[in-house]
Amino acid sequence: MAVHRDNLRMVGKLAVVAVGMFAFGYALIPIYKHVCEALGINVLAVSERQVPGNSSAVPANTQVDTSRTITVEFDANARGPWEFKPERHSLQVHPGELATVMYEFQNVQNHRMAAQAIPSYAPRNAAPHFNKLECFCFNQYVLEPGERKEWPVAFVIDPKLPKDVTTITLSYTFFEVGGKTPPAPVASVVTGKEQS
Repeated sequence: MAVHRDNLRMVGKLAVVAVGMFAFGYALIPIYKHVCEALGINVLAVSERQVPGNSSAVPANTQVDTSRTITVEFDANARGPWEFKPERHSLQVHPGELATVMYEFQNVQNHRMAAQAIPSYAPRNAAPHFNKLECFCFNQYVLEPGERKEWPVAFVIDPKLPKDVTTITLSYTFFEVGGKTPPAPVASVVTGKEQS
């Protein structure tokens, strides 16, 4: 009987210790915050404090040139039997502003294909100022028969774009990789004997 009483007393003590450990662990976060605020040592929470000039709003991008508007036209050409088109044909953007446009692609062939897009720009002097952050033209893709995909093009036009450029055309040509490509034309060579 004494052993049973001792065991119950030990279980009670262990339960109190377990509850105390849980309560201490639960209270540790607010205690840590108060100690760090009192000592000023929590570098991670500095942005959460009410510092003059600190606001929770996202600051505006000061690199956007709102005095200019550029029309970006989107063109899609497919070299092969598949569907390829942009979700929209044009977009108005300010230099320095991030913009995204989706392109749709569908393999309408009855076999798997691998393809890649090649971009081109008009006018040519706009190409160095057209910065693509994400583009499906960076990779080759494999599509199953009938498979449809959408791919983004995220871009920023450099504010250093010449002032006379108000419209940029971004054109993609989609080529099948490893597919049948027409042979190059054969040039005939004319010799001196054939000329007479």
